[in-house]
Amino acid sequence: MFPPKRTSFASPQGAPRPWGGPKGGVAPPMRTKFASAESHRPAFIFDIDGTIIDSMPWHGRSWEAFLVRHGIVYEGETFLRATAGRTGTEIMRELFGPMSDDAAWALVHEKEDVYRELFAPAFREIQGFRVFAREARRDGIRIACATAGDAKNIAFALEGLGMAGEFDALAGAHDVRRGKPEPDLFLLAAARLGVDPADAIVFEDAPLGIEGARRAGMLAVAITSGEPAAKLSGPHVLATVADYRGLDPRQVLELARRHSARAPAEPTP
Repeated sequence: MFPPKRTSFASPQGAPRPWGGPKGGVAPPMRTKFASAESHRPAFIFDIDGTIIDSMPWHGRSWEAFLVRHGIVYEGETFLRATAGRTGTEIMRELFGPMSDDAAWALVHEKEDVYRELFAPAFREIQGFRVFAREARRDGIRIACATAGDAKNIAFALEGLGMAGEFDALAGAHDVRRGKPEPDLFLLAAARLGVDPADAIVFEDAPLGIEGARRAGMLAVAITSGEPAAKLSGPHVLATVADYRGLDPRQVLELARRHSARAPAEPTP
């Protein structure tokens, strides 16, 4: 046996990244006014864990089990807050050092197998999500997910919700090299939806995701399933809600239009 290793996780916000994203990278778009539904079809882009399913406590438990198995001390909420939104391969390389993609993905699959086994018996949505998402689609709003989870976790979530096939586009960790707060997942979801990033609204529960939406030139709605509103704030955040009960998709679009009417167009750094 070897003594447990300790790994300190700091937020990657603002850290330089050498890799430019899919197909050589995508430059952040110009921030433009949110278009009316009459001129451009709007879209909602949802994170998954903590945003549409109440899974973060089980991610915490699965990380703890996985790290103990590998002789690494689990730092609880500090670890979760620093990593929520980053891809599994990014995290594995920070934990274990440089490795091949195959080796990193093998560790990711090991950890996520534990997560799905733990969460399956307790699976639940963030309250009101299914009603809200289906109402949005009836209103002509395209919906997508953009998550740092892998393809198996996406399928697990959508099948558990009974919504397999109901999303217009999916983007996950297997599609990009950089997780949040980089904008890659959100920009890829918008591209797959066929919408301008400025016409998309992100729903997120994590600070790195809220920052990723800003970098993508998108507005956001914060879900306080695991973080207080103060940690999910920003000039692009339209509203902060505990869940989707009582939230109307058309109300969200109206908030976006009012926000954009007040804000001048400017580049997103």
